[in-house]
Amino acid sequence: MTAEILAFILYFALVLGIGLFFFFRTKSGGEKDYFLGGRAMGPWVTAMSAQASDMSGWLLMGFPGSILALGMGKVWIGIGLSLGTIANWIFVAKRLRRFSSAANDAITLPQYLKNRFAAKNPALQIVCAVVFLVFFTIYVASSFVAGKTVLLKVVPQLEGKETLALAIFALIIIVYTFLGGFKAVCWTDFFQGMMMLIALLAIPIIVLLFKDPDMTKLTFSLSDGTVNVFDPNPFHASWQDIISGLGWGLGYFGMPHILVRFMSIKKASMVKKSATVAIIWVLLSFAAAIAIAILGRIYYGQELVEAGLQERVFIYFASDLFPPFIAGLLLSAIVAAAMSTADSQLLVASSSFTSDIYKPIFRKNASNKEVLWIGRVVVMLVAVVAFFIANSRGKGAAAIMNMVENAWGGFGAAFGPVIILSLFWKRTTYKGAIAGVVGGAVVDVLWLTLLSAKTGVYEIVPGFICGLICCVVVSLIDKAPSKEVEDIYVRATGAVED
Repeated sequence: MTAEILAFILYFALVLGIGLFFFFRTKSGGEKDYFLGGRAMGPWVTAMSAQASDMSGWLLMGFPGSILALGMGKVWIGIGLSLGTIANWIFVAKRLRRFSSAANDAITLPQYLKNRFAAKNPALQIVCAVVFLVFFTIYVASSFVAGKTVLLKVVPQLEGKETLALAIFALIIIVYTFLGGFKAVCWTDFFQGMMMLIALLAIPIIVLLFKDPDMTKLTFSLSDGTVNVFDPNPFHASWQDIISGLGWGLGYFGMPHILVRFMSIKKASMVKKSATVAIIWVLLSFAAAIAIAILGRIYYGQELVEAGLQERVFIYFASDLFPPFIAGLLLSAIVAAAMSTADSQLLVASSSFTSDIYKPIFRKNASNKEVLWIGRVVVMLVAVVAFFIANSRGKGAAAIMNMVENAWGGFGAAFGPVIILSLFWKRTTYKGAIAGVVGGAVVDVLWLTLLSAKTGVYEIVPGFICGLICCVVVSLIDKAPSKEVEDIYVRATGAVED
């Protein structure tokens, strides 16, 4: 057994141990405990869990790889995501924690939207839950593929055994999510977030301390004879790069697996500390990822870009700079990143079905124990479906996996404007919310289909703007909210600081 494999085994043992711990500690709890941690999560765990569930293996592989290959224009994605993270924590987190509590203690985002407007008709809640279930199943499949890819790249013994690598990765996530629920997911995300940050910071620090980067190598000739100049100034990017990059930040306001973290924190007053931790984490992580891309351009740029392996720059650095065991721990951070996203999406998909479809429609009088075990069964079913999607070699599966690239934009355009207005505009109505969700989603899809390739502008930007306009216009046309709805707003905004 190599030192790298030992590091992986120790890491996997840690996350499985966390799942078992929370299973025995909370096995008598109900759906609120399983899906939302009983609203008892501390500020550090909330912050690290939100950021780890947000950033998949893309942060360590895809993001630095795209900068390495395409230049600093891609830095604007990181800038947009950083600004979105900051705005989400400052403006949304505390208010959503208070509003979800005031709205009949809602534990899922669809449930919050229904309760926030005291709606008797569960149509919006059901539609949202179905959308969540479908897209998050696809999201989980994507994370399974990412995890499998990393295992194949860093564990030579699995070469040529793609199904086995996929099964190992999926099984570990299924076990601790099935057993421990939200608390297990959050605590594993806490450790995974720490691993990601340490791994990202370690590489540029070691390179800058013990090596002497030759900045002239940022300009070099490619194999076809053309000269590829890597401009280190992100402000020399195209306007499409800047608008699309900033547009990525809009997605945060509609991301269920991130917003649910805000709803789970123990006290609204803890949000300030969580926000500080989360903002520092995201700024350090993106700065380190950008530094890895620039340094990777110097040391491996021509070799990796010509071979189409630019996303492996982190793996190359970890393997070359550190002893095998330390390298194994650093490479485990990539697996951690994929796992921290998959587990959150798996739990949100399960909670969307259980709390928003199963209980209100099929079993209104279901006991807490019944809902808890149905949730665990749905975790298994979603994971199994995601496994077969991820393991499929067909063209249909490939098309489904490609949809994941646009799901961020779809969620952000459909739900982001409605969430913001529900928290800050007293005049928002239920019909306005429906119009915002539908309008944002439709424009997002139409732009993606007809104009995205032609304009180079990310579809979330026009989708978000149109969703916002639809919600405002329909709310103004609609009759004013009832006293019951206004009381919910007053209770949430007038809550005493806890």
